[in-house]
Amino acid sequence: MRFKWQFGIVLLSIGLLLGGCQSKAVTGTPPKTKPTTFVRSTSIHTATDRQNQRRLAAFISTKLTTKQGIYTNYVDTSQRTTSAATGHELLSESAGMWLEYLATQHDYQKFRTFYQATVKTFGSHGQFSYRYDPRSQKRFAVNATLDDLRIIRALNLYDALTKTSHYRQTAANHFATLQAGALKNGRLYDYYDPQTKQTAKTSSLAYFDFKTLNYYEQESQAGRKAYKEQLKVVHGGYLGNVFPLYAASFNWKQLTYSTKDLNTSEALETLLHLAEIGELRSTSRTWLAQQVKGHKLYNGYSTAGSVTDNGQSTANYALAAMVFATAGDQANYRQAMQLVWQGQVTAQSSPIIGGIGNAKTKQSYSYSNLTALNAAGY
Repeated sequence: MRFKWQFGIVLLSIGLLLGGCQSKAVTGTPPKTKPTTFVRSTSIHTATDRQNQRRLAAFISTKLTTKQGIYTNYVDTSQRTTSAATGHELLSESAGMWLEYLATQHDYQKFRTFYQATVKTFGSHGQFSYRYDPRSQKRFAVNATLDDLRIIRALNLYDALTKTSHYRQTAANHFATLQAGALKNGRLYDYYDPQTKQTAKTSSLAYFDFKTLNYYEQESQAGRKAYKEQLKVVHGGYLGNVFPLYAASFNWKQLTYSTKDLNTSEALETLLHLAEIGELRSTSRTWLAQQVKGHKLYNGYSTAGSVTDNGQSTANYALAAMVFATAGDQANYRQAMQLVWQGQVTAQSSPIIGGIGNAKTKQSYSYSNLTALNAAGY
């Protein structure tokens, strides 16, 4: 019944989208307002968080970062896989997260240099390829829309912190490219392939970075309508008060929400984006606090709330910390960060000291490291 009810809401949404939104030219016009919305107004991290953050940043800077980007894992792999990046492959996801860190640390020269490298490594038809293999020099054809939005957000954050308009037009142009592809007619698709000119058929709810979307879409009537419909798509994926997370994605061809198991990192990204615009449900926040308090935030759940992957990830606790910090919940933020730091390697003899990973196997993934790094700065 829930999916039939949501189906009706989305049909109405689609009608509004088609009636009110037109794609724009690829050259974008920056919003008239200054991007101060990208700067966090309060800080609730502790001196311990800052100290551990510095150690973590040193590890990422010296052991994972290259002139082209950031390794997906400290340990390289002999064989590549088509389904996911491994070893010393590079992700634009990591680039955006590192740019955010450099901006918040006021390390502006490194930011400019790394952004130039990001464009060189991942830039493709005005958007960013999601993945690059330096071994084969293969740049994958498609982007991941959330990764593009994260880089666009980092550029605006730089300008907000420096009180300049250094990247204002650049960021607007990137966003306009998304509007011509992965954001066509206001619908946010998972990716766009500029070679085939095809979009994905799905919208991952974790990809709706509402703060960045609203910054650009608030400037026109069509944009404001698109933003409202984007919110409806995400709100329509709510799984209910018993298990107050959101479906993984929405399928535009079938007009249904996915019933597949949830990846907790993606589920928490959805909560974070809602928290940033004041739309986080109290039921979701309470559920998340209970999982953190009980140290039972698992890596996967069914849409009914049963555990499908009983592993636990430092990145998920870092995302939880971000959600709490954004909601102004200092107590739960600090509890989550204590669990984050349990994943930091402290052994002096380890080559991955300071990083988030396994000291024995030396496995240390960029996503966990960068998520923890940025969570520590809240």
